[in-house]
Amino acid sequence: MTSLRPDRQPTIYDVAEHARVSKSLVSLVLQGSPKVSETRRLAVLESIETLGYRRSSAAAALAGNRTRTVGVVVEDYRNVWFTDLLDGLQESLNEAGYRIAVSDLQQNSRLDKNPLDGFLSMRAEGIVVATDPTADMMNVHDVPVVMVGTHTRRIPGSDVAANNDRAGGRLATRHLLDLGHRHIGHITTTGGAAIDREAGYDDAMTAARLPAQTAATDVPTEDAAYHATRAYLAAHPDTTALFASNDTAALGVLAAARDAGLRVPADLSVIGYDNSSLAASHLLQLTTVDARSIDVGRAAGLSLVDRLHDAERPPGVALVEPRLVLRKTTASLHVRRG
Repeated sequence: MTSLRPDRQPTIYDVAEHARVSKSLVSLVLQGSPKVSETRRLAVLESIETLGYRRSSAAAALAGNRTRTVGVVVEDYRNVWFTDLLDGLQESLNEAGYRIAVSDLQQNSRLDKNPLDGFLSMRAEGIVVATDPTADMMNVHDVPVVMVGTHTRRIPGSDVAANNDRAGGRLATRHLLDLGHRHIGHITTTGGAAIDREAGYDDAMTAARLPAQTAATDVPTEDAAYHATRAYLAAHPDTTALFASNDTAALGVLAAARDAGLRVPADLSVIGYDNSSLAASHLLQLTTVDARSIDVGRAAGLSLVDRLHDAERPPGVALVEPRLVLRKTTASLHVRRG
């Protein structure tokens, strides 16, 4: 009976030995051939499950069974940042002849499932991870992986495509400083790109010799940002400006300011991050930092295609520089309460 070392991935030969069949018969089962008896097919499937075997995309390609599919794991469909990211990713992958399949990490976590398992089972030829990787994702060996949006926690051997979020955090904070604000708070969340954006805020406040004062939420939602902002403003009544770590959080900041009787931007300047469709809406006209998500998606797609063509090249990092987008939610300090 097959006995594997803990650090070794099972092969098709291990499956064949465990099921007491030939490698050729295992291949037929993997191909869904009708020539295999039900008894032997079930024996092979049981061995695959027992050993945790995952078919290599490279082997599938050599067998002529390429799927031309790339799996994409996003944090939560409700985050509007992913819309532009997926547009850019699909654009570059389509040009190379690949299609994408998307999985929502939040939904899969509710179902207690690892989204990578589904992609590996469907023989995806590459995977894009647009979220902080879970422990289950850290041992992906069969397919190339590109991390998107964050490189704070990185899957070993993966490429990275991201906005330069630390530079963007400095850009947002310096904009508020240039407007004369000195009591500037930061509403953020845990994990992902928010870590680098907060670091940029800290950089700018430290350079200005001002205290960095942050309120962090467990989840990147409007509601969480709303309650965090209400508590922050109550604790820091001298605040004249707030930097939200994304545009969705900025919605919560704006609602909290309204309910606290503060006018934006006369009493409180607010800046977001991502330059989502929400920020550009006529209702909000939110000043924000453009994370250039479409360009990040394009860079991720190109990086993955390069990896598929050259699996041996060293992992790389592609950083897209952010841009400030001025709208109507920030103003000079001298117009405060004007």
